[in-house]
Amino acid sequence: MSETADHYCLRSKLSWWLVTLQAALLAMLVILLIAGLCASGILLVPRDEDHVIGIVQGALARDAQGGLTLRPTADLKELRENTPDLWFVVRDRQGHSLSEGAVPIEFARIGNALDQISQARLGWQMFEDDPRKPPARMKRVNTDAGPVQVMTATQGPMSRAKTVLATSLAFLAVALPGLMLMAAATFVATPMVVRRAFAGLDTAADEARRIDFRQRGSRLSADHLPLEVAPLVTAVNDALKRLDDGYSRHQRFVADAAHELRTPIAILNTRLESLPPGPEKTRLLEDSARLATLAEQLLDIQRFDQCRNPFGRVDLVAVARNVAADLAPLAIAAGYELSLETAIDRVETSGDRAALERALTNLVQNAIQHGGRRGTITIHVGSAATIDVSDEGDGIPKDERTRIFDPFYRLAPLDRGAGLGLNMVREIARLHGGHVSVLDGPKGGACFRLTLPPAPFVS
Repeated sequence: MSETADHYCLRSKLSWWLVTLQAALLAMLVILLIAGLCASGILLVPRDEDHVIGIVQGALARDAQGGLTLRPTADLKELRENTPDLWFVVRDRQGHSLSEGAVPIEFARIGNALDQISQARLGWQMFEDDPRKPPARMKRVNTDAGPVQVMTATQGPMSRAKTVLATSLAFLAVALPGLMLMAAATFVATPMVVRRAFAGLDTAADEARRIDFRQRGSRLSADHLPLEVAPLVTAVNDALKRLDDGYSRHQRFVADAAHELRTPIAILNTRLESLPPGPEKTRLLEDSARLATLAEQLLDIQRFDQCRNPFGRVDLVAVARNVAADLAPLAIAAGYELSLETAIDRVETSGDRAALERALTNLVQNAIQHGGRRGTITIHVGSAATIDVSDEGDGIPKDERTRIFDPFYRLAPLDRGAGLGLNMVREIARLHGGHVSVLDGPKGGACFRLTLPPAPFVS
């Protein structure tokens, strides 16, 4: 999987989609509702009395005797021409008043009773009074004639800003509580629904994480999956089956090839032993040993992918002694000295003795092949269940130290090795819960360290 894959949370995304859709639908519903109410005149009227009050406020002045009078402004003239039912009453706190039009008797009787009120809307009780009676708007404003009280029921056109404000307030009052309630329900209900719907997918994901490449026949559960996801799990199971079949064919080929190679290699070794001593015989014996090792490595690949022998307590010092004894003639013939060092007499781990001997053999053979045919190859067994194999060759560049454990990778293109030995060492180390690493040797060469978990203490 790409490290830059764009992942997202389906639960959160679905919740936000639902909330956005609900908000859009609710907004459309409220807009249609408000438009219908406005058209019917029940909720909002696209006219208001403040327009008339503002024109009167701009035209009001004082006459020579200190009374209230109206200047003939253009707005007032237009208002009088376009509003036949115009009426208003203006009063100040000194008792001066001014009126125009037919003031309804109900509002004309109010007089100075509302002098202490800054603004008010005077109307009628719905369904009990005559709906044809217009409500009145009273507002105290500052004018050129000083602070006055203006009362009118005549409506002028509502300003655009006030229309937007009134509609917004109506929207918030009607839509916002419902939207918040639906959003809360969505964010609570959606994760629950998605979690329940994808419970089977979570189980399949857990099963996929537990799949071990060494185990064959692993499949993902297809129970309790949504119909939209079931084809994906089925396709993954089909792919796992094809991988199992291909790997089985690969195993059979590797095992058959390795078994077929063992007999001619044994015959070749027998014939080489009969040759007279010399450099050519030594080189041929090394090549034959590499062929034998390659055949064993191919068989090891098959063994490691099958059921292995049960682990037991293994003495790493004894393993190192056996490997040193077996490979000492080959090392000496190649121009090396072979040294065995142990921190203590017995270092135990839990594992497969044959596999550990094969891993150490591969490390020593690798040192023989790449140690420059000079100096000493040292096998050191540490008290913490570590085995170091070091040489005095040219060493391994640091940028190559992880790649040399890849199968069939060779440090030198013309290297006669197959590139399986170090990979096999790594797999054996992983099998035993340990690891292998490359360090700088104490004398400038390479040092391979096989680290294994110590065997549990037995009282």
